[in-house]
Amino acid sequence: METAITKEDIARFEELFDADRANQVAMCAVTANGVHAAAKNYQAARSVTHDFSVSLEHGKITNQKKSGRCWMFAALNVFRAQVMKKTGMETFELSQNYTLFYDKLEKANYFLESILSTLEEPTDGRLIAHLLSAPVNDGGQWDMLCAVIDKYGLVPKSAMEESEVSSNTHEIGIYLTEKLREFACILRKDYARGVSMEELRKKKLSMMKTIYNMLCIGLGKPPKTFDFEYRDKDKNFHRETSLTPKTFYEKYIGLNLGDYISLINAPTADKPYYRSYSVEYLGNVLEGRAVRYVNLPIGELKKAAIAQLKDGEPVWFGCDVGQRMDRKAGILDLDTYALEQLFDTTFAMTKAERLDYGQSLMTHAMVFQGVNLDEKGNPDRWQVENSRGEESGREGYMVMSDRWFDEYMYQVVVNKKYLSKEILDAYDSDPILLKPWDPMGSLAK
Repeated sequence: METAITKEDIARFEELFDADRANQVAMCAVTANGVHAAAKNYQAARSVTHDFSVSLEHGKITNQKKSGRCWMFAALNVFRAQVMKKTGMETFELSQNYTLFYDKLEKANYFLESILSTLEEPTDGRLIAHLLSAPVNDGGQWDMLCAVIDKYGLVPKSAMEESEVSSNTHEIGIYLTEKLREFACILRKDYARGVSMEELRKKKLSMMKTIYNMLCIGLGKPPKTFDFEYRDKDKNFHRETSLTPKTFYEKYIGLNLGDYISLINAPTADKPYYRSYSVEYLGNVLEGRAVRYVNLPIGELKKAAIAQLKDGEPVWFGCDVGQRMDRKAGILDLDTYALEQLFDTTFAMTKAERLDYGQSLMTHAMVFQGVNLDEKGNPDRWQVENSRGEESGREGYMVMSDRWFDEYMYQVVVNKKYLSKEILDAYDSDPILLKPWDPMGSLAK
C-alpha cells in the first residue's frame, strides 16, 4: 500500500468534495467570513442567557490589558469583595502591579534555584529544556498568588498604579527571560569547571540584584507604607495612614488563605480521584506555599462552588477559555458554533483524551459571581466575571453553560468548610508528584 499521498488521491478527494453541495456553500461562507462567523449558532444565545438565580454584588470590571495576569486579576477580584464589604465602597481594585512585581522577582529566584538543583542534568535533556522554556512568564496558579500574599501582603491600586510595562508585559518579559537564560548558562558553566556551590549562590544573589533593578525600572518600586483614602457608598470620606501591605491585608481582607484549597477535575487514567497532587518545579516563592490540588469528579467541583456562591462569596476558577467561546457575545457553550455541520465531521475526543493528547488544558482564570439553578436545584449556567474590560462579553461578563463546565473546567478554589472530610483527608495526604510538563501544571494567563 502507498504511504505517500498521491495525485490520484487528491483528485478523488476533490471529486467527492465537489459532489456535495453543502461543501460549496460552506467554502464560500468560511473563506469570506471565517470559521466562527460562518458556523455561529444563533440559538446558543437563547439557551444560555445572562440571567441567574444566584448573583453576587461585584465591582466594576477590571482589565489585564496586554498581560498574562488573569490568575492575579481573578484572585484579587475575589479578595476585593471583602474590602468592599468592610468599607462600604461600591467598587474597588487592588494593585495588580504590586503582585506582578513580587511574582516575577520570586519566579526569577525560583528559576535560578531550580537551575542550581539540576546542575547534573544534561543541557539538552527534557527537564532543562522545560525550565528554560519560560523562566519568568506572566502565568500562574492560585497557590502561587497565595504565596506572594503570605510574604508581601497586598495594597490598593492607588498605592501602586499600573505602569505601561505592567499593562503590556511582552517587552520586559523578553529581556528578563534573556537575562535569566544567560544566568543559567553562567551557573552551569561555572559548575562544570569546578566552582563551589557557595560561590555559585553568591553569584546568584548578584544576579537577583540585576533582576530587581530591571523590575523597578519597568514596574516602579513597591510601597513599604501607604495611606488608604476612600469614600463609601454614602460619600463619607475615610483615611488611614501609614499602613503596610501586611496590615492592610489583615484589616481589610482578613481571609485565612490556608482555608482555601484547589479542586481539580482531571479524569485521566494516571490521576485517580480523591488523591492529592503537586507538580515538580512549579512555583514562585521558594519557601512559600506549594502548589497542591485534590482531584475530584466534576460534580464535586460544582457542589462546592455553588455552596460558596450561596454564602455570598465569589469563586476563583481555571478553565480552557478558548474552546467554543463567542468572545463578543460572552458565551461559553458546546453549541456556540455548528462546527460538526459546517465541516461534516465529529469532534469526539473525551475530556481525558484531550488532556492526554495536548488538545486542552487550563489556559485562563476568572471568577464565578453567580449561578442559575433550575427547579431541582441543579446548575444550568454560570455567571463569569472576566478581566478583559467591558468590551469583552456583556459589559465584561460571560455566561458559561453547565455542559461547557463539564468539558473544559479544570480547577476551582473554595473554602474548606464546604468540603467533606473525605475530600479534606485526600487533600491533606502526601501529594503525588506530577512531571513538570503535566497538563495540570499549566499556568493561567
